[in-house]
Amino acid sequence: PVTVVKKPSSNPGVVRFEINRSITGMGHERYGGAPGSEMDRPCDELARRLFAHHGVEYVHMNSNVITVNMSFGADDSALGETIEQLFTYYRPGVEVPSFE
Repeated sequence: PVTVVKKPSSNPGVVRFEINRSITGMGHERYGGAPGSEMDRPCDELARRLFAHHGVEYVHMNSNVITVNMSFGADDSALGETIEQLFTYYRPGVEVPSFE
């Protein structure tokens, strides 16, 4: 599982998370919107999932730090859970494949 720690920011509307693994290697990734389906790296998938939340305007990732800019008054409470679930493949109700 991905461990997520929400860190305070001095800028209103900016939320920062630190996770227990590198999601971009040593590079920076910036997203002004959800990436297209042709982009299939873990950081691209995480960006798509974050932009699915109301109020996410901009996402920046660098190694294990994820910074999200939110619109004024938007609720950021579900973002941490979205990050935690990035590598969870077998959720309740999903049938585990058989290797027979």
